[in-house]
Amino acid sequence: MASMATDPPGYDTRSAPVGADASDDADVLAKLGYKQELRRNFTMIEVFGIAFSIMGLLPSIASTLAYTIPAGPVGMVWGWFVASAFIFVVGLAMADLGSAMPTSGGLYWWTHYFASPRFKNPLSFLVGYSNTLGLVGGLCSIDCTISHHGTDGASLMLLSIVVVAKDGNWSPTNGEVYCVFLAIVLLHGIFASTLSKVMGKLQTAFVVMNFILIAATIIALPVGKRHSGERNSGAYIFGQMENLTTWPTGWAFMLSWLSPIWVIGGFDSAVHMSEEAANATKAVPYGILMSIGSCWFFGFIIMIALAACINPDLEAVLGSKFGQPMAQIYYDAIGKKGTIGLMTILTFVQFLMGLSMIVACSRQSWAFSRDGALPFSSFFRPISKRFGYIPLRTVWGCAFLAAVLGLLSLIDAAAAQALFSLAVAGNNVAWGTPILCRALFGRDKFKPGPVYTGDKLSLPIAWLAVTFLVFGIILSMFPTGGPNPTPDTMNYTVVINCAVWGGALLYYFIDARKWFTGPKMTLNLDDLSEEQQRAIADEGMKVEGVEPVHVKGSSDNDEGESGLAAKKLENGA
Repeated sequence: MASMATDPPGYDTRSAPVGADASDDADVLAKLGYKQELRRNFTMIEVFGIAFSIMGLLPSIASTLAYTIPAGPVGMVWGWFVASAFIFVVGLAMADLGSAMPTSGGLYWWTHYFASPRFKNPLSFLVGYSNTLGLVGGLCSIDCTISHHGTDGASLMLLSIVVVAKDGNWSPTNGEVYCVFLAIVLLHGIFASTLSKVMGKLQTAFVVMNFILIAATIIALPVGKRHSGERNSGAYIFGQMENLTTWPTGWAFMLSWLSPIWVIGGFDSAVHMSEEAANATKAVPYGILMSIGSCWFFGFIIMIALAACINPDLEAVLGSKFGQPMAQIYYDAIGKKGTIGLMTILTFVQFLMGLSMIVACSRQSWAFSRDGALPFSSFFRPISKRFGYIPLRTVWGCAFLAAVLGLLSLIDAAAAQALFSLAVAGNNVAWGTPILCRALFGRDKFKPGPVYTGDKLSLPIAWLAVTFLVFGIILSMFPTGGPNPTPDTMNYTVVINCAVWGGALLYYFIDARKWFTGPKMTLNLDDLSEEQQRAIADEGMKVEGVEPVHVKGSSDNDEGESGLAAKKLENGA
């Protein structure tokens, strides 16, 4: 494509990392109908870093041990390995799309582009809301707690250090847990607002902290266990199947997949950082695949170490007086002081996870408000130049919504588990829909980017990814303890996610269908060459409020529109 005639107002190409061709990135973004508004402060390694730090491998494994331990070492070790392999397939399918069309609102943008004309607007609307609320739910489940029968967030991890220090003779109330959660979310909002200029560089430090914690754990646990008691045998680690649920043993193994499904659930953050990434067509797909691959490999090693050192009385570990299975595993191997030390690092790394998550979540929310789909979009839309060209208002909007959703933890564990289910099922819908639309409707429209799985493999990979994501949604809706649950052990995933999906669609058909027409262009058309206008027309972009004028040589899109009007489009229209 030809270069932009002028840089978008307020954009400083000098903010791009050294060696990055900011004009090329701006041209790729212009092809999707958007002007460059955010600063491209993230290198490829830093895009990987934000995805990997959101996953926060060891803290996330610690948070979800209650899903893997009931299936025994086989569920911990092989459940992780098999589920991670399928997640990597999903990553491959998303990498194809992320390389071809890198934009912060990628998931709903791709859905709108590939879906059939009849369904593209409602499906795009659904995906945008499902992804936005799924990310906020992910932030809540990172920072909040779902009790020892679900995920344990940073608030409970922090308080578990106090419990260990008091030898298990104290337990926090739900109110105390929520207050700690609220303080953590507030700190995330402050840091995400004030550290924006160095946030990319911080991701490298976050990754280093993750690997320090992983190394400390896989070294300290076996060494400590050698002195405190006998380590488990290889036959136990790789072949011992347990079933602490009332489900059939095979299904208990399947439920252990919920741990890697939740843990390796932040890879789409690479997509949401597209407009802040240098060389985005490569940085985004590699960020996706490197983060999933790293978690697959190192998570497998961590699970082997945990299975080698865990107390074979698994019910005692799950019912730990410390309220956190990981704390009990540490305590059994390295004692009180070692546990406090490692749990402190674990909690800090989990805090960094939440910080990276609120950054990614705010970018998705900003992209969705840029297209006018969120309530109060005009309020959330502006970019703060003072704080480093970031969507400051959506940072605090996400923090506020997380604080409200976190109130569920004050009700009971079953209600709070909705936060976990919102992150899993909501994001699975958001990931699977554009991949499905591309496989069903967009085969001829898809134009590969520089990272591509190939003509022969791309579609089979897409179909396998969609199949796994559908299975993951179904899996997340099962009560983990067994059939015939009580109100306290019921899984309310169906309720919370149907409320989100049904509410989004209801909102669309009652009101939003009158004004939501998909992604909006933010470019000044006078600044585009005829070639750029033709390229945008080929993408099927619709310009609201402008009479379509045919651009010679451009192809008609699937809604019968013929190109773009070569007249000025007001900024933000």
